[in-house]
Amino acid sequence: MDNTPLRVAVITASTREGRFGPTVTAWFAEQAARRDDLVLDLVDVADAPPPSRLGAPVPDGFDETTRKLQAADAFVVVACEYNHSFPGTLKNLIDSHFHEWRAKPVAFVSYGGVSGGLRSVEHLRGVFAELHAVTMRDTVSFHAPWNGFGEDGRPVDAAGAGAAAKGMLDQLAWWGHALRDARAVRPYDG
Repeated sequence: MDNTPLRVAVITASTREGRFGPTVTAWFAEQAARRDDLVLDLVDVADAPPPSRLGAPVPDGFDETTRKLQAADAFVVVACEYNHSFPGTLKNLIDSHFHEWRAKPVAFVSYGGVSGGLRSVEHLRGVFAELHAVTMRDTVSFHAPWNGFGEDGRPVDAAGAGAAAKGMLDQLAWWGHALRDARAVRPYDG
């Protein structure tokens, strides 16, 4: 059994101007960094978008994104909700990779209007299942976060949000260790 900290890629999905994703990601990364069983790699889709089409030149920084995804034992997707789903830029990132996701756990931190981004998470679950990833049941969700975060970049309900993050990270750590150990004993060919 490997007890070294899990490498977790935290992916900020939104790329729109004026986006709220970096605020949510910064708060979540602060929560996760308190744990000694996790090491974080931050991936911002806006910093290194995937190629626009097959065969197109690879944008600067995209190889670094791929390296972070390959090295990850687990993932956390910070996803907003656009039109009842997740951003196309995130789909492009996911579809630009295949083996990186296989037999690894994925957790979600979502934000949006009245649904708190949960509709985007429901769509992402099907996408990641197709890639043989395991999604965490529990999520962290922020309804209308532009009203739910203070000027300090932290949730107004810090205790509730922190408890949700802890529960989700506990699940992610369990699955991350279990799947990493399993891949070491029996490589996943699924």
